[in-house]
This record gives sequence, structure tokens and C-alpha cells, in this order.
Amino acid sequence: MAPYIGATADPSSEPVKHGDWRDEFDVKGYVVLKNVVPKDRALHYRQKMLDWLGSFDNGFNINDRSTWTEENLPWSFKNGMYLNYCAAHEKYVWDAKQEPGVLDAFAKIWGTDELIASYDTVNITLPNAAEMGGKKPWPHVDQAPERNGMHCVQGFINLSEAGPKDGGLVVMEGSAPLFEKFFKEFPPDRTKGPLAALHYDFYPFQDEDLKWYEARGCKIVKVCAEPGDLVLWDSRQMHYAVYPETDLIRTVIYTCYTPAAWISAEDLEKKKEIFHKWEATTHWPHINIHSHGKHMIDGKLDPLERTEPLEKPDMTDKLEKLVGLKPY
Repeated sequence: MAPYIGATADPSSEPVKHGDWRDEFDVKGYVVLKNVVPKDRALHYRQKMLDWLGSFDNGFNINDRSTWTEENLPWSFKNGMYLNYCAAHEKYVWDAKQEPGVLDAFAKIWGTDELIASYDTVNITLPNAAEMGGKKPWPHVDQAPERNGMHCVQGFINLSEAGPKDGGLVVMEGSAPLFEKFFKEFPPDRTKGPLAALHYDFYPFQDEDLKWYEARGCKIVKVCAEPGDLVLWDSRQMHYAVYPETDLIRTVIYTCYTPAAWISAEDLEKKKEIFHKWEATTHWPHINIHSHGKHMIDGKLDPLERTEPLEKPDMTDKLEKLVGLKPY
């Protein structure tokens, strides 16, 4: 599998110049593409997302903040990422991911429009999410230290205002180009902690690691965006999320595509099986494929779990190719 030819794994050499937003992306490790999805459609997707959250009949009412409690909500990772309940495969999710501007951005990154999608999910972070626990930042990268070069670009379609205090993505600007240099100096220990876990494409940073990057000119940036913007970042980029300090509900659809030619026959079969179960994966579309499965509580299936989306996507020829059910 060949990595991206734009950004370079060699920090001493210059990246390829494109004459467009990719140049900023290669240097900073992230970019905000404005108005990729028309605002009216972005707000439509946001409403569909909030309707979905209110569909569990578990005491949550979007119009009554007294009901915005953990016990009234389906389970989510970090109080916002809904990895289960078929959330990743709702029709509005796949409609948004197939927006022309979204597909065009990933086609420009990889130099092909024959793409395969991750089964990424959605994030609905309520203003009181921090009160439910987990306030501490968790800076990390979502690419294995052993992978040199850029193999994946993460992203999300932003559906709500994301100002400096509204919660959302924080990046260590400029860290992606230093990925290989950092891990050459500090090789990962795969025998312990989260690095020994199933999630191979993951590395958590310590406070002293942030200082290493900052000493080399990197800086922490809260990424700001508006409804309809597409936020993209190199999976080698150090990043984390912060909870809202305002009353706005954060709503994003995680979106990631890589070249369909990169997936092996074995991983493609895994992917098809996961899709037919309407389950979610990580942001990686073509490798390290595993399902988040169904949510369990004390070893038993969560009664809020679902076997299919509330509204299934339209299985067009285009979508079947994007999800890996049909070859190009």
C-alpha cells in the first residue's frame, strides 16, 4: 500500500506543491474547507441527527434540558461519539458523506475518485457533557507509529457553529510532518498499555510529548468551523476534543475515505460483514478493520440497541461501491 505522495515522511525535504488548500494541509496537518455542504442541507442533517437522539424513548427530550442526563441517553464514547445503535448507517449520514464537495475533497487528496469509506459514526455533544465525566484532554494520533507517511486523512462534516468556546477538535498544528521524527526518537512499546490493545492505529501522548512538539514550533489550536464546513486532518496529527463551554450542541458526522485499491480481499470481506450488520468501525476505511459491535451492559445486550437503522440508506450503485459491497 503506497502512502500519500504530497506530504513527505522525510522532515528534511519539501512537500509537493499543489497550489491549493492541500499546501496548507501538508504544512499544518489539517485544513477547514468552507461551505463544502450547502448550509441549508447541513442544518437539515443536524436536525435529523437530533431527531435520532430523541428516538430512543428513554426519557430524553431535546426541548427539556432537565432530561439531558446520562441515564436518559444511549451510551456514547467520551459523552458524544455514538459507536453503536446503527448510528453510522442512518440514511442522513450516508447522504451527507456522499455530498459532492465531500467526495471531491477526498478525491483531490488521493488522486482518485475510486474511494472506499470508513463506517465512521456521529458526534452529538451536549453542553453539559463535561458534567458527565471525562474532562481531561487525551492527545493522541490515530495512526500506528510503525506506518511511515500519510496513509489516512480523518475528517468530519461540521453541522453546528464551532467557535473558540463551542467545543470540538483541538490539534497540535504542524505535528503531522514531525510524526516519523518523534517515533524515531521515542519508539513505541507494544507490550503494554493501550498500545497492546486491539486498536493498533492509536498512540496516546504524555504531557512531556506535547512539550517536544512545541519546542519544534508546533502549537495547540482549537479548530473553528461553521455549518457545512469540512474539517480534515492527517491521521499523524496530534489531536483531541474539548467539551463545550457554551450552550450549543456540537453535531458532526465523521467522514473518511481512502483509495479503494488499497483494501485487501480479506479486509474487504470483513468490511462487508460489518456493513450487513449495520455496525460501525474506526475511521480507517481500508485496513485494521474491526467492528464496534453492539453495546453491552454487564455482559447483556443494551436494550436500546438496534438491529438496523431507523431509516436505511438508499443502496445505489454509487453507495455500494463506496462502502465496498461492489467493485469499481
